[in-house]
Amino acid sequence: MKNKDSLKVIISICLILGLAGCGDSSSDSTDSSTDSDDTSVEESTTTDNSSPVVDAGEDQTVSETETVTLDLTVTDDDDVTVTWSQTSGTTVTLSDTGSYNPTFTAPDVDEESELIFQVSVDDGENTAVTDSVSITVLDDSDEDSTWIINNTTTSTYITDDDGVGVVEDVQSTETVTVDDVEYTYVLAKGIPKYDVTMTSDMIETLDDRPKADTDFADGYTTAAAGDIVLFGQDIGYNSSSEYCDDTGGAGYWPPGPGCPFEQNVEAYLPVTPTDISDDDQVCETGLNTVGLMVNGVAIFNWGDGMSYATNQWYNLAPVAEQYDVDICGGHAASGTYHHHQYTSCLATLLDDNGDDHSPIYGFSADGYPLYGPYESDGELAISGWKTRDYGASESEGGCDSEGQRTCVLVDEYDVDAGVVDADSDGPDIGEDVTTLSDNTIAADDGYYYEDYYYAKEEVTGAVLDEHNGHDTGDGKGYHYHITLTEDDEGSLSPSFPYQMGPRFKGELPDNSFASCDTETDTDTDLGPGSEGGPPQ
Repeated sequence: MKNKDSLKVIISICLILGLAGCGDSSSDSTDSSTDSDDTSVEESTTTDNSSPVVDAGEDQTVSETETVTLDLTVTDDDDVTVTWSQTSGTTVTLSDTGSYNPTFTAPDVDEESELIFQVSVDDGENTAVTDSVSITVLDDSDEDSTWIINNTTTSTYITDDDGVGVVEDVQSTETVTVDDVEYTYVLAKGIPKYDVTMTSDMIETLDDRPKADTDFADGYTTAAAGDIVLFGQDIGYNSSSEYCDDTGGAGYWPPGPGCPFEQNVEAYLPVTPTDISDDDQVCETGLNTVGLMVNGVAIFNWGDGMSYATNQWYNLAPVAEQYDVDICGGHAASGTYHHHQYTSCLATLLDDNGDDHSPIYGFSADGYPLYGPYESDGELAISGWKTRDYGASESEGGCDSEGQRTCVLVDEYDVDAGVVDADSDGPDIGEDVTTLSDNTIAADDGYYYEDYYYAKEEVTGAVLDEHNGHDTGDGKGYHYHITLTEDDEGSLSPSFPYQMGPRFKGELPDNSFASCDTETDTDTDLGPGSEGGPPQ
């Protein structure tokens, strides 16, 4: 019985475990080998899901109130979820925290400040990956805050040599010290951001040009009232310069002047200007750049470098070149876009509508600021320069010859010094002359530099001195003014000497971008229509 019971127990165990496991060792070996092979195949077909590669972009240095764009780059095969957050610095509002390129407006700061932004990228499979970027916001000093700073906006129509739109407006400003002298260092690179809303009066003025039939491809402008015209946008001109095609802007400038290139001006403007103290030393504002507008545009002086006779009867650019400028009153010389006079386009950017003292429009190379045309609400700053009466006696600055330019002043700053006979008589007052762009203009009193003298009026209130500036004791210190005159119908026109000059009040520093010009620029007879002389 004992053996039988033992046999029953063994049989029961075998039934529970299964017959194959209890009696076939070779079968067990085969199954084990098969299981091993299946596991090997499964492992070879399984791949890892890699985490995203994340770059939050380059660190940036920006100015107060500038629009800043963050620039995320992600490398991953999956769809990812992006989340931006600010981890440090003055709190700002991001335009879209789930975007690759959110924007924000840099805050006003009292000192240079750092903002830190972190981005988290989640592919749904791995742990989210983060990266950070630093944005440094500069504290614009009083003089710096007047500049129109731009580092990102590029022109639609003006391009560089590679066909890429050039950056618009000033790039950067900072206060630096060189040889113990404090300067405002300005990097002005590119061209202005002028977006002009066309009016009916502007369209009428364009279509009424003396040579509209040939100046425009269709005989009239293609712009219409209400259009917003960008700087360099085609408005139908037969722009004659080959560079217009190379750099963009063909059709924006009238025939004659060239087209602007991308400028690259480094300007050192003394923070504390120094007056020229020696009465025997003068510094004439010469041709080319004598200052910078707050958007980086070059300021040229009163002249275009052309004269009616040899070194006498010099053209005033705002008069002689009135048909050679664009709708913002500017044009290019040797690729440098510039203004000789007031421009409503800059006034629009600065929101100067004449209801208060004008803001700063620019800075002279001597460091003194250049304000706009208004001294107060509705009151224009008044030039101290007057037109001569050629019919008056010689002791009064005339020529005793009504309407005839037969004499010139000995000293335009002292009419009492009398006159001398002109080397060559100029055109009679009102006589037609022909400009370099082949336009006919009446040479009215005020067409030439020699038509003016400094009247020595008391410099008080809105009246300006011989440099076209004053100090009214209102905290602005000495400053120049852009000058305009208003006729009985309320129309404004440029008033000599237009901006600074004819002489700088302050000394030019050794590292100035401008220079004193006390000699004439050419010995060539530059009569009407002459092809010689310096560029316009």
